[in-house]
Amino acid sequence: MYKHISLLWKEIRRGAFPELVRERLIQWRKGPSVVRIEKPTRLDRARALGYKAKQGFIVVRVRVKRGSMSKARPDSGRRPKRMGVHGHTVKKSLQWIAEEKAARKYPNLEVLASYWVGEDGRYKWFEVILVDPNHPSIINDPDINWICNPSQRRRVFRGLTPAGRKSRGLYVKGSRAVKNRPSRSSASKS
Repeated sequence: MYKHISLLWKEIRRGAFPELVRERLIQWRKGPSVVRIEKPTRLDRARALGYKAKQGFIVVRVRVKRGSMSKARPDSGRRPKRMGVHGHTVKKSLQWIAEEKAARKYPNLEVLASYWVGEDGRYKWFEVILVDPNHPSIINDPDINWICNPSQRRRVFRGLTPAGRKSRGLYVKGSRAVKNRPSRSSASKS
């Protein structure tokens, strides 16, 4: 079943079912930027990342603006080139930013992981899986109770989720990743 769902989502990513996708994005655009949903849109991806249909797990759809960030225009005078308004590319991925948005909206939950669900010219949408580390069903589940550990608190803000680890370059191995571990800042100090 999950194999068929993943193949279907590959087709959607390539441009199949344009009417369905268009209707869905129109609805999502009208809603708020962080919305709690009952069940995952991509069940195969959610299950692969550790989601279980039980108490303590929450799925949230987050909307993030695409493109590089722009800063506020300075009040004091300088030539336009030196204004520093456009072209500030963030070092975080949009997926990581979406996870942080969800974590700020639900401060008592921890981010497990996230995945892409849609995009248009202006926005990208991600679904973020959140876990309640104080819920008895999470504490008693040996597969997920590692997230109850104090070392996992506010893990998304320290780049410990899969999206954060990818942005930090920790999925690169070997000689290309010498300056990525334990982090770029600490590797440059030594």
